[in-house]
Amino acid sequence: MARIAFIGLGHMGGGMAPNLVKAGHDVHAFDLSDEALDKAVEAGCVRSGSADEACDHAQAIVTMLPAGKHVLEVYRNHVFDTAPAGALLIDCSTIDVGSARTIAEEAAERGFEMVDAPVSGGIAAAADGSLTFMVGGPDKAFERASPILDPMAKAVIHAGGPGAGQAAKICNNMILGATMAVTCEAFVLAQKLGLDPQVFYDISSKASGQSWSMTSYCPVPGVGPESPADRDYEGGFAAALMLKDIKLALDAAKEAGVPVEMGEEAEEVFEEFVERGGGNMDFSGIIKMIEGSLEQPSDASE
Repeated sequence: MARIAFIGLGHMGGGMAPNLVKAGHDVHAFDLSDEALDKAVEAGCVRSGSADEACDHAQAIVTMLPAGKHVLEVYRNHVFDTAPAGALLIDCSTIDVGSARTIAEEAAERGFEMVDAPVSGGIAAAADGSLTFMVGGPDKAFERASPILDPMAKAVIHAGGPGAGQAAKICNNMILGATMAVTCEAFVLAQKLGLDPQVFYDISSKASGQSWSMTSYCPVPGVGPESPADRDYEGGFAAALMLKDIKLALDAAKEAGVPVEMGEEAEEVFEEFVERGGGNMDFSGIIKMIEGSLEQPSDASE
């Protein structure tokens, strides 16, 4: 078993790190939030007072951070100077492809093997160890990373070279965002036309309109398997994060010269939802905006 530094214990990282502990690893955790760090310690992680302390003597470093600027800062100012020679670097954050490739190049220049390994599956999958990891990096680094990722995963897939994991993630989430938006629109339209939501689900889930957004993550309460819709759209994948991922995809599309009109439409829908105060709700909560039942908070900027 390995000594692992885990940096970033938010909604996703906070669920992932304990699964490494359950697998027998010695996990030294750090987060700027004392509350998040306390929860990780309760789950068996060792408390670290800083990112540098977590990385000291680590055989592998796993990071789960909000954005590319945070990844660059943590690796450049903490990990590279503290991690032992030969440590494996695994960044599970969802960031832009350019930043992922930049930090991988800098890691290689310093003699480290590194992979970008963003995830799909949400908070529940992070907690129960059933995430899908999309991994970018050299073959050898992927082989080293797989046994560490396995306890947190239902699937670990090598997408290609550095940055390929991030490319797969943002393309996947552009599909997910656009699919969820039209699924919500269809359910609202079906009800306006007199169809019972369960009846529409029973039909469309077995017809050509079937998608993951409908059959695994239905946006209508009480219809389909349990989803955030059954918890008033709490505890899922925040709409603000979905908007972030779509924007990353659109930025990459612009750079690559690829037209993504449906992705742009999805961005507009989620941007409006976030601006109207839905940023912390699960992204399937856009159905409330579409049906006109979204309550405007006292401070929509929060």
